[in-house]
Amino acid sequence: MSSKSSSVCVYLLLLLLVSGTRTAVSHWVVKTLPGFPGELPFKLETGYISVGEVEFFYYFVESEGNPGADPLLLYINGGPGCSALNGLLYQIVIIIMLLQTANVLFLDAPVGAGFSYATISEAWSASDTIVAAQAYEFLRNWLIEHSNFMNNPVYLGSDSYQGVVTPILAQDIINGNEAGIEPQVNIKGLSLGCPHTNTDLEDNTRVIFAHRMALISDAMYKSAKTSCNGNYIDSTNANCTEAVASISQCIEQVNEADILGPNCAFISPKPKEGAQGFLNEYSRNFILPWSGNGDFWCKNFDYILFDIWINYKSVQDALHVRPGTVKEVFRCNITLTSEYSYNVKDAIPYHKNLTNSGLQILVFSGDHDMSVTHIAVEQWINSLDLTIDTEWRPWFVDGQVAGELDTLQQSTNARNVMTCSIDGFTTILSSSFLQLLLLEER
Repeated sequence: MSSKSSSVCVYLLLLLLVSGTRTAVSHWVVKTLPGFPGELPFKLETGYISVGEVEFFYYFVESEGNPGADPLLLYINGGPGCSALNGLLYQIVIIIMLLQTANVLFLDAPVGAGFSYATISEAWSASDTIVAAQAYEFLRNWLIEHSNFMNNPVYLGSDSYQGVVTPILAQDIINGNEAGIEPQVNIKGLSLGCPHTNTDLEDNTRVIFAHRMALISDAMYKSAKTSCNGNYIDSTNANCTEAVASISQCIEQVNEADILGPNCAFISPKPKEGAQGFLNEYSRNFILPWSGNGDFWCKNFDYILFDIWINYKSVQDALHVRPGTVKEVFRCNITLTSEYSYNVKDAIPYHKNLTNSGLQILVFSGDHDMSVTHIAVEQWINSLDLTIDTEWRPWFVDGQVAGELDTLQQSTNARNVMTCSIDGFTTILSSSFLQLLLLEER
């Protein structure tokens, strides 16, 4: 028997096993949601996919173009521990744009995020490498249950902390394809927004970022630069510690995610230990009791309303959540965040490997993001030693400069795109990225 015939037999056996062991319906079409007037303006499917002892919940939104041929984008939100609904609801403009050219599959991962749950206590453990491996198995199992998407080009999308996990997932998929694991995943590229990649690099560039954005004075920056010799974290130099402490006092109340946005009064930042704490710790925000004031001037007030809305029984019934599997749901599960195993401190080696894979990779950063600075993103991309294909240049939306862009390549088949974009225009950027790749393939 030929190897091709053997692969077909194995694949048919997988289908038989799946259909034989899962007699209950595991996915549903959602036409309405409490609070939204009328029917949803897109086709939404929710469901569960089993991966070992974990039941992963997902949201699938079908393309309005040609679903059978359009790309399939697997999207995992940052956190770790943020619900997939965070992307579906709070990035809805981006989704509407993407739906013209892509199918979008949102995954509640790691286990404990959103409505994903484990059936045994041991399966609640999560780490960077575990999440990547589970997401790979989830995707293969989902494709088996949705065989009409088996040959669609697949892209991986993520933001924030998932920037570490996504290149690991991409490498797992490539390794699985090369090993002949069925079903094969037709992976074509990645889209990474403000991606966490290397902890030390990102922490160390915040002082530089704060200076460039005029959050600290020239004198403060010069003192820190001289005393710390470029290393602003974990320094044993007393002068460096003192200089960093002064900088910390200037920026500790700044909204790290958007330095021009308000640092909302109902948010209490987790106390940072030591003078350099602001540099080497992601902000963990804890919501204080709301006063009941109806003035929703800060967009983060929406997050309080989300946590109330998502726990209504009518909402969970509409989404077809299995009763009793999750006691309380949050937009972002802080408990999961604190118990998660952050076992990959540097994802740059994975990106280095991917430059030889033929994948198309879009990396974009906001120039007002101090949590994952665009400076750090530029530095690790430069460390890949790619050849500049197109020089740094502005890109435009409606005749206005929306950001800056350059293109780098390892070969004619591998391209990395990096941009610093203004919030809102990432919609057009992501949509254009997929459209461009479709044109290149066809």
